[in-house]
Amino acid sequence: MNRNRDNTPLSSKATLLPLFAFASLGLVMGLGGFTAFHAEGLSYLTDDPAACVNCHVMSDQYEAWWRSSHRAWATCNDCHVPHDFLGKWTRKAINGWNHSVKFTTGDFHEPIMIKPQNEAVLLENCLNCHQTMVNDMLLGHRPARDDLRCVDCHGNVGHPGVD
Repeated sequence: MNRNRDNTPLSSKATLLPLFAFASLGLVMGLGGFTAFHAEGLSYLTDDPAACVNCHVMSDQYEAWWRSSHRAWATCNDCHVPHDFLGKWTRKAINGWNHSVKFTTGDFHEPIMIKPQNEAVLLENCLNCHQTMVNDMLLGHRPARDDLRCVDCHGNVGHPGVD
């Protein structure tokens, strides 16, 4: 029987547990690294709209954005993530995780649909960029921001022709 330095017997469980933990960690890191490489994961750290078409389900949205007037002024991140540092990276991390799970499992709606929390970010960004115009339109009328839904009338403005 094997013994420790202090002459106590070594338990096979005590030696296998760290080995199992390191092997599991290596497997998870290896699969994660392979997936990130295969999915061009580093591209999502940029503001390049081409990163959004790494997943084939976004091709229609990308092509529509490319034809839109917003292409000259706004990238995907300008509309779809908060503009503050922490909000941007938190939203990108949450969306990245959700997208990777959904696309890996194939469990997503086609055409892709915006979720309520992302729609709130989108609305906030619409109002931030077009605040002067919105203020001029609503002179004398002060509804809460939740009452304003730009996408009710302008649903395809960034992605014309995509339903």
